[in-house]
Amino acid sequence: MVDTGSKAIEWIHSRKPFGSRPGLQRVAALLDLVGHPEKKVPTIHIAGTNGKGSTISYLKEMLQAAGIVVGTFTSPYIESFHERIAIDGKFITDEELVLLVNKYQPLVEKLDQQEAVSGITEFEVLTALAFDYFVGKVDVAIIEVGLGGLLDSTNVVEPMLTAITTIGYDHTEILGDTLELIAEQKAGIIKENVPVVTGNIPENALGVITQTADKKHSTIYRFGEEYQVNYLHPDDNWGEWFDFSNQNGKLKHLKTALIGRHQPENAGVAIQLFQLYCEQNKINWQEKEIKKALQKTFWPARMERLSTEPFIILDGAHNTHAMKRLVESVQNEFSDRKLHILFSALETKNVAEMLQELLQLKNSHIYLTTFDYPRAIKLDDDFVNVDEKRVSIVSLWQFGLAEILEKMDDESLLLVTGSLYFVAEVRSLLLEMGGPHVS
Repeated sequence: MVDTGSKAIEWIHSRKPFGSRPGLQRVAALLDLVGHPEKKVPTIHIAGTNGKGSTISYLKEMLQAAGIVVGTFTSPYIESFHERIAIDGKFITDEELVLLVNKYQPLVEKLDQQEAVSGITEFEVLTALAFDYFVGKVDVAIIEVGLGGLLDSTNVVEPMLTAITTIGYDHTEILGDTLELIAEQKAGIIKENVPVVTGNIPENALGVITQTADKKHSTIYRFGEEYQVNYLHPDDNWGEWFDFSNQNGKLKHLKTALIGRHQPENAGVAIQLFQLYCEQNKINWQEKEIKKALQKTFWPARMERLSTEPFIILDGAHNTHAMKRLVESVQNEFSDRKLHILFSALETKNVAEMLQELLQLKNSHIYLTTFDYPRAIKLDDDFVNVDEKRVSIVSLWQFGLAEILEKMDDESLLLVTGSLYFVAEVRSLLLEMGGPHVS
């Protein structure tokens, strides 16, 4: 038994040593013991290499604007562990977490005695807790896939809608080393007769998804085909302008609250999902609700402007695919600035490729560092050949941050990027410092 929120989280984290183990048998056995809450909650299931978080955030705001009570299950967290499970943006409380952990702890221990389903992972526990928490409290829950799709523990859901935002190279040791193999895993969330919306996906990967949709008799809504997103231009202050069109007509001059050329694409997936949800539930949506929701959307550590004086942006571009998009965004929006980049990543990522992407940013200097996390990169011989004029290796990121802040002037931009775990650490310290003007 646990009696505090911190002890509840400590118990959940105690399942971390079991790692990430693809497969549905353990989570299914756990859910069976509690009467299958996942079958009692209407869900929208979202997979993709990148873009899941902001797509969920846009969709959540649109649904809420239409009067829908929305649960969200997302990962990883940026500010608080509790944000992973939320209703209408309000995080699960310590008290609610304690109740759920005390319910599930003996059940997990019971299953640990059965060889076939022992070793339930942290993410599997969280998945079950989220479904249980949402029962009777939400009109719909938006569920983010943890890893892949087909064998991800969230794939026990029987959703009303599914979406695949992007396909890129990540977790190749588990999902496969070609875009087609990765797409096959992501497409595993497509269910019989359940519509699927796809984002801006390479043709070879999209072909795999389309084939899966055909086999499952699932109506597919593809970016650039069944719906269109026409990028217009960046906003003078912050955000991106675009037009959206689909079978329902055209929405003109929409603006995202997040920056990056890819943000209208993520918003497009969310708009298509929103309209399909409204059709399924006979809800009349209004254009002004969509416009208001897009401008209200906030997603921390994704091209987040943390401060204007000095100018600080945080972006958890945690793999090569995301880093390419980040570089495009910075080139598009901040080409006139001197760039100081504080960067770290997990050793499971292709860090050399990510560095090469960052080095395309002219007038930039990269501070390559590490952080306190089990799988964080080690600053060893792998990085001895980096260009010392463009890349400084910093053993303690706090020192690198202090050096950058001291150097910055009105023409500078500090970009903190890489692993979301790393960006969250830096973000926490910057907010604690309270020195800069936080926007």
